[in-house]
Amino acid sequence: MDAVSEVLAGVRARGAVFRRTIVRPPWALRITSGAPLTLAAMLRGRAWIVPDRQDPVPVGVGDIAVVRGDVPYTVADDPRTAPALTVTRADYCPGAEGVERAPGPDRTCGTPAAEAAVLISGAFERRGELSERLLRALPPVLVVPAGAGPYPSAAALAEEVIRDRPGQQLLLDRLLDLMLVAALRSWFDDPDARPPAWCRALDDPTVGTALRLLHEAPARPWTVADLAAEAGVSRALLARRFTALVGEPPMSYLASWRVALAADLLRETDHTVDVVARKVGYSGAFALSVAFKRLRGTRPSDHRNPEPEWRAG
Repeated sequence: MDAVSEVLAGVRARGAVFRRTIVRPPWALRITSGAPLTLAAMLRGRAWIVPDRQDPVPVGVGDIAVVRGDVPYTVADDPRTAPALTVTRADYCPGAEGVERAPGPDRTCGTPAAEAAVLISGAFERRGELSERLLRALPPVLVVPAGAGPYPSAAALAEEVIRDRPGQQLLLDRLLDLMLVAALRSWFDDPDARPPAWCRALDDPTVGTALRLLHEAPARPWTVADLAAEAGVSRALLARRFTALVGEPPMSYLASWRVALAADLLRETDHTVDVVARKVGYSGAFALSVAFKRLRGTRPSDHRNPEPEWRAG
């Protein structure tokens, strides 16, 4: 399995929220909605995405921006423009001068004007649709240049967003999935990009084999000697090469992988912590709790019952 497929396994939008937002300069929207992942494209005008404690990232016409929602951020015509509106969990389309909520089913916020910028955005509503592996792999903001992938153009996407036709929600969900796949593929193909080390390491014949073995059978009681035998190399060679390419030893990586899988299962299923622990390779709930606390700083039960999930207003 390739790196894109690895991080996208199980990702499937359900009830994705799309909006066309029309704003007149100067404009800036403070996004604190907590949507786990948002994809945005400029149909007209230029924007900047400014995550908290991160450098501003420009977005041009037709570019696709993928924005993690774990940290609040601002979308503006200029990084220096102070936000006049805040988009919260209850108000994805805020009502205020310059960004009025339009009536009807066309998912448009704002009134068309010659000088206005037009932003198309789509958000995954439920964190359970996105694996921990994906969210931890992504940078705070990922921008894919226009034309870099097979996703729909911003204009085509806008046409679909403002329509109200049978089956439209299902189509929008699949468009969001397609845009995310295309954005990640373009990112992984960029030699200047910095995806997680394990994604790059999948291309190595030796380390890639070991990674796939760990991913496919995380509950197996692996040792470095077992992995080396399966990969057809010496234990010392595998340990050395794995650490050099992935950035941590094989067993350390396995522990983090098991905890990531457990995090997904805790959110996506009703299995007890003990059942989840055994599914990912731990002897029971206590062993998983120790690993979870060490790697995440929290308990499995706390991860299962987070803050209320984001939903658009």
